[in-house]
Amino acid sequence: MAHSVLVVEDDQDISRLIKLHLEDLPCQVKLAADGIVGLAEAEAKQYDLIILDLKLPGMDGLEVCRRLRARGSYTPILMLTAKSSELDRVLGLEMGADDYLTKPFSVLELMARVK
Repeated sequence: MAHSVLVVEDDQDISRLIKLHLEDLPCQVKLAADGIVGLAEAEAKQYDLIILDLKLPGMDGLEVCRRLRARGSYTPILMLTAKSSELDRVLGLEMGADDYLTKPFSVLELMARVK
């Protein structure tokens, strides 16, 4: 059975690359290019995993994460971002993310974290 993954990432090249590799696992992948659409999609359907960029148009990834955690249901969130300082990682984790991977990232490492 394929797992469902929501990828909220505004860079189309990165989101398509992630989708391509996730479908090999196999996963059913839904893409969202901004925070508002990503939040709406996450609230409309139950996903097994959300891969969430921090710097998004509309609503940033930290706010999306905070709102998802405030609703009470639990879906693992992997933050994927160019922000790599220790403070950024700690803030992401404290807002409710389960894991944090910085760009540029290894596709093999991302797939291992997803598994």
